[in-house]
Amino acid sequence: SEMCIRDSYILCFRRINVSKKYISQTKKQSEETIKILIDTYKDAKCGLDYTSPFYLVVALILAAQCTDKRVNEITPLFFKRFPTIEDVKNASIEDVINIIRPCGFYKNKAHSIIESARIVCDEFNGKVPNTMEDLTKLCGIGRKSANIILQECFGKIEGIAVDTHVTRISRKIGFSNGKTQIQIENELLKRFDKKYWGKINHVLVLHGRAICIANRPKCDECPISNLCKKND
Repeated sequence: SEMCIRDSYILCFRRINVSKKYISQTKKQSEETIKILIDTYKDAKCGLDYTSPFYLVVALILAAQCTDKRVNEITPLFFKRFPTIEDVKNASIEDVINIIRPCGFYKNKAHSIIESARIVCDEFNGKVPNTMEDLTKLCGIGRKSANIILQECFGKIEGIAVDTHVTRISRKIGFSNGKTQIQIENELLKRFDKKYWGKINHVLVLHGRAICIANRPKCDECPISNLCKKND
């Protein structure tokens, strides 16, 4: 459906000097970098609260162009009003919009939530599927979100969730010069041992929020400053 919100990754190249040569880390440097970040952010985890796979589906749909904090404020209200997947499936779009409006893009998100509930009920017997292929059939769930659901809810680590933080920081540090989320994910999968895959998104997101802030990075406080290639 054209109204479905698919994971979007907007790469802004306006600040990038296209004539500047991209500097890549070696695999050894990348492993050292990720080890330092994992040690620095020991408590790194998914920033979205959830109590079930479908709860996380809804949270991820709401999280598009919205902060985790705001989503975590809205989801409890949403599931108090619609406790089951069947309740969501049968909800009116107006009732859903009234609750999720603060998350922005509420019309498309409301449609995606209701349609995803219908798909789960009608095609998967009311249970959120546990494969990449089936998860990406849900409205508003792309590969990034599917990676998160598989890891968080089913203990399956098949890839790396690439969001805007991972996109920006991977390029800057020297992990990947990919121009799309799938290119970046593929390069990260090749660069890192699988034992790191499940931690990369979490630590890069926290690093992007705490230290490597867009337009105002705290390089003097950065634990990987000596390893970062600073591809600005």
